[in-house]
Amino acid sequence: MSTSRGQAPRSRGQRMGAIRRIAGQLDVHPEALRTWVKRAEVDAGARAGTTSEDAARIAELEAQVRDLKRANHILKTASAFFAAELDRPSSR
Repeated sequence: MSTSRGQAPRSRGQRMGAIRRIAGQLDVHPEALRTWVKRAEVDAGARAGTTSEDAARIAELEAQVRDLKRANHILKTASAFFAAELDRPSSR
């Protein structure tokens, strides 16, 4: 189970050892580096998951849905207010 330069170690222990070593060299927390590696693998299609691009698009769409729900609520409230005004008898 030898790995050539540029290939990820195959076993979990080898992988975590490499991540710890490289994280120490980069002066970052090993968990941060592990997360970055995992994200890069997902983005490259080497691992299942939501890509960064898809996650950004989902967040954008969720924000848009929130804005539309807020606008819809405002319009419903205004509609109910004006409907009540039209139902009141005129004071003329």
